[in-house]
Amino acid sequence: MNLNDAFPSNYLKSDDLKGREVKVTIADYKMEKLGDDDKLVLFFEGKDKGMVCNKTNANRIALFYGSDLDAWKGKEILLGTELVDFQGKSTLALRVKGGAKPSANESAPFDDEPGF
Repeated sequence: MNLNDAFPSNYLKSDDLKGREVKVTIADYKMEKLGDDDKLVLFFEGKDKGMVCNKTNANRIALFYGSDLDAWKGKEILLGTELVDFQGKSTLALRVKGGAKPSANESAPFDDEPGF
């Protein structure tokens, strides 16, 4: 049994990507109470889990699509992981890697991406 199966989450984690980069389309967003804080959560077309969007990822999306969150709906982003330092330890973190629509000759079909 995988540890993530023992403790499932409603939110996307770096482990969910299984080392792959995944193109997703932003369907919606909302602010959700997580602990003592309100956090931005993005939801993607055809995906069950939302992604808690930190400031780094929000700024990357804004670089591609502007700072109006409503304008992000229907836009594609590329999700992947990066090694980051968090609380004194190196760990994999979800990162927005890109924001442009794929070219017509990109071959990886969306349906083969990990389900999350």
